[in-house]
Amino acid sequence: MARPRRPIGGARVAAVLVAAALLLTAALPGGAAQDLAGDSAALLALRAALDRGGVLPWDPAATTPCGWRGVACAQSQAGPRVVELRLPGKRLSGTIPPGTVGNLTALQKLSLRHNAIAGEIPADVGNCGELRVVSFRNNRLTGAVPGGLFSLAVLRHVDLALNRLTGGVSQEFNRLKQLDTLFLESNGFAGALPAGLYLPNLSRFNVSFNAQLTGPVPASLARMPASAFLGTGLCDAPLAACTNSTPPAPPPTPSAGEKKRKLSRWAIVGIIVGAALILLLIMGLVACLRRRRAAPAGRAAGAAANLQGGTTPITVTVARTDRDAVKQSHAPPIAPAMISEGKKLVFLGSAPERPYDLETLLRASAEVLAKGTLGTTYRATLDGGEPVLAVKRLREVHLSEREFQDKAAALGALRHDNLPRLRAYFYSKEEKLLVYDFVGAGSLSALLHDGGAEGRARLDFTARARIALAAARGVAFIHRGGAKSSHGSIKSSNIVVTAAHDGAYVSDYGVAQLAGAAELPRRDAGYHAPEVTDARAVPQSADVYSFGVVVLELLSGRAPGRAPALVLAGDADGVDLPRWVRSVVQEEWTSEVFDAAIANEPRVEGEMLRLLQLGMDCTEHHPDRRPSMAQVEARIERIVEDASRKADFSSTDGSRSASA
Repeated sequence: MARPRRPIGGARVAAVLVAAALLLTAALPGGAAQDLAGDSAALLALRAALDRGGVLPWDPAATTPCGWRGVACAQSQAGPRVVELRLPGKRLSGTIPPGTVGNLTALQKLSLRHNAIAGEIPADVGNCGELRVVSFRNNRLTGAVPGGLFSLAVLRHVDLALNRLTGGVSQEFNRLKQLDTLFLESNGFAGALPAGLYLPNLSRFNVSFNAQLTGPVPASLARMPASAFLGTGLCDAPLAACTNSTPPAPPPTPSAGEKKRKLSRWAIVGIIVGAALILLLIMGLVACLRRRRAAPAGRAAGAAANLQGGTTPITVTVARTDRDAVKQSHAPPIAPAMISEGKKLVFLGSAPERPYDLETLLRASAEVLAKGTLGTTYRATLDGGEPVLAVKRLREVHLSEREFQDKAAALGALRHDNLPRLRAYFYSKEEKLLVYDFVGAGSLSALLHDGGAEGRARLDFTARARIALAAARGVAFIHRGGAKSSHGSIKSSNIVVTAAHDGAYVSDYGVAQLAGAAELPRRDAGYHAPEVTDARAVPQSADVYSFGVVVLELLSGRAPGRAPALVLAGDADGVDLPRWVRSVVQEEWTSEVFDAAIANEPRVEGEMLRLLQLGMDCTEHHPDRRPSMAQVEARIERIVEDASRKADFSSTDGSRSASA
């Protein structure tokens, strides 16, 4: 007997038919969508091609796509149209088919960054004549930049970094007169930058880590920082001057009539004796040099012993976010004894643009940034003023050199916009160092707690939500490395905020595992999940808990150790911020939770409550009830999008009122 067929859901059939119809339409001349129905069909076709994990809950039966996640619409002369498509970090994969993005002809902002999209940038992107912002950052795109991109006259922001694009950097970019941002770093671009490249409004530019780019930097880009050209073969300002690459002239060829002369036997003996004498002379010089070098080394060792014995102290400038101070230390920032072992800095990945070694690092001016239970972090400025590095001197390490090397290599392989890059490490019997890029302007802890009410007032709700989103992206990226990949020490002092207060970096990731410290630091007790007992084995769910505490700290302006005391057993010191927040919410005094600097902000009350609920979800007592960091990232992203949209609407509405 024939088995009855299961009916296919009507919504799914509709989506498939719409996608097929759209692809057929795109193949015909003039097939670009010109209305909202066409926009909806284009979006569904794009989802069918890229959303293999089903993370986009778009309803094909909906009468409009304007309420779909990541989609924004605006009114035009022909009616409402899709003007924004923002799907960052949605785990999208596959290739973008023709007739999808290219059919969103009213699109103004396109962001598909931090996904796994492969293939080429769609050639029909040139149909989007209103496009102002396009970001394909951190995908797997290949091929060259399509010609259609250069026809977008109002384009201002192009971010194609961290892909696998090839070909040259075209002078056709000159057609984008409004362009102010062009990011092309970490691709496979080759050849020379066009000498005639000229973008009058360009303020941000980066082609670093395109190893096959060679030749001089165009004069129009000489004002850009040297970091914009790291990891390339480029030269001239702002880099080192180009050297004359003309090959030396070959030695003159002897004429055909010139005869070779044979050496006599005595001449050969004389040459051998002379060579032997020269060799003996060189050996003597080498021995003298070795004796001379041994003397300063002995003096350095004696100086180190004197320092440890408590003689002349060394002055170390201590840089803080609230004030500068000078402290006396009886040991230099990095002990000279390290040189005696003959160890060297081990660089992870490519060598730095400006080479430096351990001795150069020892001579660098060092400012203490932070002292913690795992070690002390210094800001090191090399001779000449740059580069600036963050050097962490670990306090206690119980790992063997091979174990330390493997863990450091794994940390150095992590590359993300919200993680400071680990550049190098040093391992000896006495000292263990980690060398990072120096990033950010100050820690979140300092911004919230050291600047007082005035300092917190500089952080409105939207800025705080963006900081939380940037930190969530960094932690979520670490967690994508596998079930055993975790940060291990998430707290506000390990979140470094950018100078513009619109982003952040998550520092000290994996340091607890490197240091091998099993005990939990007491000063960080308010951040640790209740189930964590070993600092070396912090599960991802415990990272989520710690991140949730940071979210509550952002919203309340209170550090975990400064929450009001609760009349609860075991909580007399008031260190449990999540329990305090829950007690206030249960008493229906939710407004008391929020920092006074943001409590009365207009229009974003709903977003504040949603972020508060997320913080409470992350700090659930049972690990199984906490969301994953990927889910946390997605939720904060929607909160930031909604808050930013309301802020834009508020500023537009205010300007209209003023003009009226």
